[in-house]
Amino acid sequence: MSAVKLENIVKKFGDFTAVHPMSLDLPEGSFVTFLGPSGCGKTTTLRMIAGLLDPTDGGIYVGDRQINDVPIHKRNLGIVFQNYALFPHKTVADNVAFGLKHRNVPKEERERRVREALELVQLPHLANSYPKQLSGGQQQRIALARAIVVEPDVLLLDEPLSALDANLREDMRVELKRIQEQIGITTIFVTHDQSEALAMSDILVVMSNGRVEQVGDPKDIYTNPQSRFVADFLGTSNILEATVAEENGVAGVKTDAVGFVPLSSAQMDKLVGAANSYLVMRAEKIELLAADAPADDRLTFTGKVEAVDYQGQLVRYFVEVNGEKFQVLNMLGTDGAMKEGQTVSVRFKSEDCVAVGEDA
Repeated sequence: MSAVKLENIVKKFGDFTAVHPMSLDLPEGSFVTFLGPSGCGKTTTLRMIAGLLDPTDGGIYVGDRQINDVPIHKRNLGIVFQNYALFPHKTVADNVAFGLKHRNVPKEERERRVREALELVQLPHLANSYPKQLSGGQQQRIALARAIVVEPDVLLLDEPLSALDANLREDMRVELKRIQEQIGITTIFVTHDQSEALAMSDILVVMSNGRVEQVGDPKDIYTNPQSRFVADFLGTSNILEATVAEENGVAGVKTDAVGFVPLSSAQMDKLVGAANSYLVMRAEKIELLAADAPADDRLTFTGKVEAVDYQGQLVRYFVEVNGEKFQVLNMLGTDGAMKEGQTVSVRFKSEDCVAVGEDA
């Protein structure tokens, strides 16, 4: 049975449509991420599921129950907001117990469940502390404990990691995924951070301008984007205007910068009926070598390094190839980074390229 089902839900604010007709079927126990830029409709969708906003049209189901008209306190959902919303005058234990008190859970059971929730987030020793005594990461985990202690049907997370610094954010996403897998709760997570989405999700929902662009396994979406937006938003891509072509009986596309690139029938099928065609080349799938490096079986072009962005083990290069600007992500070689102004050999495999077709 589905944990959450959205049937053609729509949200309008006056004449503005924040969420266009949207349907999703989310399985039990899955970690689902709504990913997209600010204003794409992801938080609005989450707030409709939570009961904080009423949909203009469509149905929202948790399990087999439609919840459109069910008030927020009767939906049995756990919610963690971006600012955690902890009560500053209550202890950690009282914060976690808040939802249980409103459900009239007996004191003995309430204390047991609070204790188990704090153990789950590995903070039982802070039960008598107050929020102002906690770090940002600790506050985030207490907010999570408060959300799961009521044993909700679904856990809703609205950018809960965005207030943390980069290192703590990475640690917390591992911790959050561990907890979700341990308790097996269906989780809907909202973020604009692609690395979080790719690392944590079972199902990824990419949104843009109030519409769902693509839904699926994160790896599949990354390696096979279905629109120019998805290709551009996820990862670092070089997107070239292309035309459908054929050489020596082999189908592919032709671009100004790299000429003809053969593609599989599955990739070519994506261009059928499309007004515009594009060739997508992921930055990490292109390799830079010395200009005099021995030939191999890859497509090879001469380029010039225009800028070097050192990122530790990785180096991002901006390279000009036949008038086109490319971004290339390579591991730092034993001889160090390529130099600005250096002529290089630019190489890639046609099977690492993706076709994208879009209407005009």
